[in-house]
Amino acid sequence: MRKRFVVLWALAAAGCGTEETGFDEADELLPGDLLGKEDSAGVPGLPATASYADTRAWVVENQWEDRDTPAARRAGLAWGENSGLNWDEKFARWVGSLQKTASVTSWGDTFLLTTPWGKTLPAPKLDCADVAILLRASFAAWYRLPFYLVGYDGSRRVYFGHFGIRTAAGNWNGMPAFASAYRDYSEMAPADYNRSWPKDSALRARGVQTGDDQPFLGAGARTGTYLDEIHLNKRAAHLIRLMLIYLGSANLADSLNTYNLVPEALRTGDVLLFRRARNGSGHTMVVVRADRLADGQLEAQDVYGNLPPAQPMWQDAAQTKRNFTNDEGGGPSQNSLGETYSHIGGGLKRFRVAKNVGGFWTNTWMAADESSWINDRDYDRIGARPAQFESLLGRVTPAQRRDMLLSIIAAKRQHLENYPASCSAREAREAAFRDLYALMQTEFGRTRAEVDRTYRIFADYVFAELDYLRSKTCCWNRTTPQMARIILDYAQSLQASGCTDPVVFKATAGGYRTFSDYAAATGRAAEWVAWSEDEACPQRSVTDDTETPHDWTPWCDLGSTPTPPGCTEDSYENNDTRATARTLTAGTIDAATCGGDEDWFSFRADGRPLTVTISFSHAAGDLDLEVTDDAGSVVGSSNGTSDTETVRLTTVSGRTYSIRIYGYRGAEGAYRLTLAVG
Repeated sequence: MRKRFVVLWALAAAGCGTEETGFDEADELLPGDLLGKEDSAGVPGLPATASYADTRAWVVENQWEDRDTPAARRAGLAWGENSGLNWDEKFARWVGSLQKTASVTSWGDTFLLTTPWGKTLPAPKLDCADVAILLRASFAAWYRLPFYLVGYDGSRRVYFGHFGIRTAAGNWNGMPAFASAYRDYSEMAPADYNRSWPKDSALRARGVQTGDDQPFLGAGARTGTYLDEIHLNKRAAHLIRLMLIYLGSANLADSLNTYNLVPEALRTGDVLLFRRARNGSGHTMVVVRADRLADGQLEAQDVYGNLPPAQPMWQDAAQTKRNFTNDEGGGPSQNSLGETYSHIGGGLKRFRVAKNVGGFWTNTWMAADESSWINDRDYDRIGARPAQFESLLGRVTPAQRRDMLLSIIAAKRQHLENYPASCSAREAREAAFRDLYALMQTEFGRTRAEVDRTYRIFADYVFAELDYLRSKTCCWNRTTPQMARIILDYAQSLQASGCTDPVVFKATAGGYRTFSDYAAATGRAAEWVAWSEDEACPQRSVTDDTETPHDWTPWCDLGSTPTPPGCTEDSYENNDTRATARTLTAGTIDAATCGGDEDWFSFRADGRPLTVTISFSHAAGDLDLEVTDDAGSVVGSSNGTSDTETVRLTTVSGRTYSIRIYGYRGAEGAYRLTLAVG
């Protein structure tokens, strides 16, 4: 759960309903209790026959089970004419058709979002649950399907759906009368909206939470801008923005909104939910690939957003299998509070579908899915799923698993370079290391100390894993790259007189005084941001954060020393191997290779010529350059004796090229790397 921007409402002119006038902050709504016996056909919601003429966001014209109606027979986003698919199957088909693309705003890959209007956009920056909500709610709005999600305001159920935002007693909390306040341009002819897309200036100016800028849509663009670009129906766009504000992972885990699935039913559009505690944080992943293999196994891939908001990260089959076999996804083990994960709502879920049952909109399931349902209190069957996914999802070779784990570690390190307080990144990095220790021991005969000597870096010890439920740092989402640099500089300064256990960035004596004092002493006081409660934080009053027990080799036992004087390691470490290469786009970065290591970067080509240049002081250290293709073959190299090395090559669109920078005979030093295309 996290704090979000929430609008303040003011009464508009008579007959125009209400409209948004500003921002404040509020917590997401609460989820309900497990349903038990009622977790079957669903719990009745709002009356289906009531008049929602003022508050509705769209009029329901289709039903999820439709296969043979005129609308259902038309070709669509990812299906042909007379496909025979119902709308729930079409949703799965659409999600499975989303194409992978390089992230515009962060490291790794994301997806391209397609729309019925012929628009294709990079995925927006969102947190994890919002990715799932955006996809499902947008699809329902585009095709005028009944849809709602439920949250709790105290003991009152609040329904967010096609009928507006309401409780059983009426409009909730002064929410807008969508039909009166906003426009629906869905009847525009394609020629008209292709010539001039209708825009809602009020919507475009609004966001969902801090950090939700969408830079690929222009300066100042936020989530509201993105919604305006993908919805002709601005009523639906305003509604979905409010869903993203008020609902999150805990609400998706609520059995009023989703239901548990048997592993064999896995398909695209399903969600995997991690629940770390009954009343704590969670994580949501959306399945974007689910392929049946020849041997009867499945191969799945998923995407997830982040907090602070990030473009959804696309995870390969090995990473996705690791997610599905994690006990936080409803497994039989316990968290640090003694709660069993299978009892607190995590695991494989599918969105319920809204149907008119006995005169009430009811979130239930498709008729064909009844045999795939698991009751939310059938803890044995829920808890058995991670182990079942171990055998159901396709086999991953030891080398693939090693590279996958190193990729996760690299991604989490990069996240910490931008958000050094992130406890989820620390936790995920160390979970990957624990798996790496076991893998390297059993498959490669490497001890834990050998693994640490090969793959550990100084920053791992500074950003040590904290107990999420006993550390106030974990509620702090607004830390910055500048703060990460201050923290690491301070930690390095303590090593000047000899190796000592690195200082851990955490709350001590109620705060972060040692780090803020160092920022002030080095002229960077303005770059230090005070602690803030950016998500629900029951542990806000702790004086000293709690580190989780560490099973790593102590830093000073690695046989390593801090970076030697005169060579400052860059923020792209650890990128010492091709497997841990950092993804770059065209442009220039400043970096350094220190201690005799190599630096690796990767670049996804679009078919245009590529020029790679490093500039450095040859007198300080002779650096060389090499470029390999995605098969590992060298396609260009430069090892001269001047202050620059350059490789020019013709690229193949869609291929990934790796860039290796290394010192001749162990030379080290700073350099400027430039990637130019065209």
